Amino acid sequence: MKTAFLFPGQGAQVVGMGADIAKSFPKAAEIFNKADDIVGFDLSGICFEGPAEELSSTTISQPAIFTTSAAILEVVRTEPATNGIRADFAAGLSMGEYTALYAAGVIGFEEGLKLVHKRGQAMQAAADANEGAMVSIIGLDEETVHWLCEEAGQGDLLEPVNFNCPSQIVISGEKKACKRGKDLAQKAGAIKAVRLEVAGAFHTRMMSSAAKVLAKALADSEIKEPAQTQIIANIDAEYYQTAEKIREGLVKQLTCPILWQKCMERLLSDGVEKFYEIGPGRVLTGLMKRINRKTEVINVSSSKAIEELLEQTAD
Repeated sequence: MKTAFLFPGQGAQVVGMGADIAKSFPKAAEIFNKADDIVGFDLSGICFEGPAEELSSTTISQPAIFTTSAAILEVVRTEPATNGIRADFAAGLSMGEYTALYAAGVIGFEEGLKLVHKRGQAMQAAADANEGAMVSIIGLDEETVHWLCEEAGQGDLLEPVNFNCPSQIVISGEKKACKRGKDLAQKAGAIKAVRLEVAGAFHTRMMSSAAKVLAKALADSEIKEPAQTQIIANIDAEYYQTAEKIREGLVKQLTCPILWQKCMERLLSDGVEKFYEIGPGRVLTGLMKRINRKTEVINVSSSKAIEELLEQTAD
């Protein structure tokens, strides 16, 4: 049976994430301690205790989610009952792609954490320089959302950027255009249009300055060639073949749309039957249920979920 590991991106963070896992599993605690040393501040304390406002900031949430996901993955890898679980494929939503690369052995933990920390800082700086926003639209198809962006843009930047699952598309752009888009979406028959609590217009050209910073950081990073685990790229739903393509894909991520639905459909068409969502929250589990309701997704986001997984695999 072909298996894929899925890793969440920014937005999955919640105060308390990883605390129960670090308490129950020493290997997970080691990952959090190592992360604190690498970033030079109490990242684990913010994950475990908040405050929520600090955890949700772009500069903190990205390394926090990466670390929490890596800590859960470490438990799965080292517990005798689950260390036989292997991923044939790995995917991560936006920032989660870095965790997927780490899980596949393409980047090391320290390298990955430093990169997502730098990524978050660069994206925050780009957001501070431009007034942007993002709006999640539920209940409209791709064609209608493209039309909506043209109508509401009125010469300002407004683009569909996150194609998450059928009838869930995120638009991104200048703040005024996003407000017009949100209002027009409701008139066009959207079930819901919600402004996201993010710093700026992610996945658009308003992140160009962040992309330049990230390109330099990636050029100086050690990235191995993909080997046993295939990693699917957010930007085109194709598998990474070389380290150079990985660098290109991670840079393009910042200014290009994220094609999550197409990535999942590609994995399903390539024979993946079982998915594990590894990291905080259940966002990717929920999206998969809307992409293909019959697909088996095992959510591994807490010590309780890990204990249940250990019991299942031990039987």
